[in-house]
Formats: sequence, C-alpha cells, structure tokens
Amino acid sequence: MIRVPIPLPRLPYEVLIGKDLLLESGILASEVIPPDRCAVVTDTHVAKHYLEPTLTSLKDAGFKPTAFVIPAGEKSKNMRQVEDLCEQMIAAHLDRKSSLFALGGGVVGDLAGFVAAIFQRGIPCIQLPTTIVAQVDSSVGGKTAVNTALGKNLIGAFHQPRLVIADLNTLETLPNREYWEGFAEIIKHAIIRDAAMLDLLPSDRTIDLTALIARNVAIKAAIVATDEKEECGVRALLNFGHTIGHGIENAAGYGSFLHGEAISLGMVAALWLSVHHADLPESELHRILHILRRFSLPVTLSHQITIDSILTSMEKDKKNEHGVMRFVLTNHLGSAFVSDKVTRKTARQAIEFLRKERI
Repeated sequence: MIRVPIPLPRLPYEVLIGKDLLLESGILASEVIPPDRCAVVTDTHVAKHYLEPTLTSLKDAGFKPTAFVIPAGEKSKNMRQVEDLCEQMIAAHLDRKSSLFALGGGVVGDLAGFVAAIFQRGIPCIQLPTTIVAQVDSSVGGKTAVNTALGKNLIGAFHQPRLVIADLNTLETLPNREYWEGFAEIIKHAIIRDAAMLDLLPSDRTIDLTALIARNVAIKAAIVATDEKEECGVRALLNFGHTIGHGIENAAGYGSFLHGEAISLGMVAALWLSVHHADLPESELHRILHILRRFSLPVTLSHQITIDSILTSMEKDKKNEHGVMRFVLTNHLGSAFVSDKVTRKTARQAIEFLRKERI
C-alpha cells in the first residue's frame, strides 16, 4: 500500500493506494474517525460488486452502516437526488455524529461528498473511489458538486474527505470504455505538470497502475495544498480542457459522454488554443492527439452538437470572472497557465477544429 499525504493546513489527510483495500476499509477508516452510524452511498453498478464486502468490513470495525444505492450515471448528479439522499439519511436516524462513505466513481464521489458537506451542516466523508477518474482526480481535493440544466458542477461546496481509499482491484470490473476514459485526467496531469509521465502510460490493462496512480495523486496533492479553494489561480490549472469539455457535456446532455471523453475533446481544443495563443509547437498537439487515440478517447466532435450550445454552456463556467471566459493553456508540455485572452470568436474556432476528421 502506498500512502500519499494531502498536507492541508487545517485538515490534512491521506490517500491510500493498493489492492484489497476495501476489505480493510473499516479498520483503515477507524484510524481517522470513531466508528459510529454511517451512510454508504453507491450506485447500482458498483453495488453489485463491492457493496457487501465494504459493509462487512465496516461492521467488523464497529461501524453501523446503512446503504443507499442511487441509479448509475451522470443523470443522478442533481439536487433532487441530493434531497432524496438527505431525507433517507434522516429517516435512517443518521445525525451530526454520523459519517458518510462514498463508494463509486466520480458521480458518486461528487454527489455523496456534497451531501456530506451539507447534511447536519457537515459530517465526515471518506472517499472509496472505484474508477481511474475518481482515483487520480475527483476523490482528492474536496471539490463536491452537482449539475444543473444550465451547467456542470455549478452547485457545490469544498468538503475535504478525512481519508481516500483507492482499491485498485475495483478497476478490474470496469468495462473498457470506463477504464480508458480515466486516462484523460492522467494525460491532463502530464500536460500541466509532468510531461515525462507521457512516456510511462500503459499499453494494455495487464500493467499494474499502482505507481502511476500514486504519481497522479501526488501531482494533485501538491496543487491542492498550494491553493485549496482555488483562490490564487494555481488550482485552476487542473481545469485544463474542462472549459470546453464541460460545455460539451452539458450541450450533449449529461450521460452522452463519459467525463473523460468530454475532457479529451476539451483538451484537444485547449491544445489548439495553446498553439495559436501560447506558442505551443504544433507537433505537441499532434503528439497528444496520437496518445488520446491510443486510449480510444475521442478527438473529433459530431456536428449534431452545435457550437452555439457549447458556447452558451461555457459562459456559465466557474472559472469565468466578470463575464470574461478564462482558459487554461500550455506553452510547453509540463507547464500551464490561466489566460483571459481567449475571445468567444477564438473559442468558436477551437470548437470548429474539433469538427475536423482525423486519420
């Protein structure tokens, strides 16, 4: 097991990475919070594989868990589901001394983390991420949120977990599409902070990902520790590809794209903008295109999704300030910066670039 510290000044915690960790989740959790009544939030897909062993581990460590299973998929990430979960937890006699375990991918982690942030004005949350996206990105850093019809993650709160337990065995049951989408966030980390990682990406699913996931968590830990609540601009770098990517997710309808697929498209557009506005060599754009295709991630956008619908969604992006769109760009792989120089016209051109057929 690898332990990666998240050295926040107010509430530091660890990310534990290894195999068979769900079987030890109860004892590991009891080291950071006292065993008591707790909620275990998961979805219909994850519950089939991992709910029972997790509940058993928690019970063996003295916790008194109640399971709450939501429908799988991005469409569950909304305020109605938040209200339903809160009411079910109240009915189950959970209170401010209870805790919440988020067992699942990014949707479960974001949704359940937000519920933990607001239930009884905030209860401890432990993240049990079961996808690559969640293990390298969304479970770490305390951002919790739900979507609205107007945009992605527009309602949320910062609520740091007390512990993150990333059991790599859970990746074995992921379908190929859900497995490989996680590499969009890994590639993003390489682009903004660690270009050497691009040479370490696996060629198939048989390769042990322990060291790679730990390396990505360490990247995010360093950024979050510097700018926990995105107040000085450093944490915004983690949104490389997300401005247009989130716009695509919203315009296409939640669930049409997996998160990593939309971010893949957003990164292609951000790289095009970087070539034209940050002097990124065009060869680097084509290098990343080749890598994204290796992982079956999309690099071309269908004409069925209109550019205007994407731009309308982007206008509500959380990084915007005083009505000005802000984009994360790179002038060389391994480094990034936030720019407010991208106009609506050039953003449109970047999306138009996504229309081009590529061999």
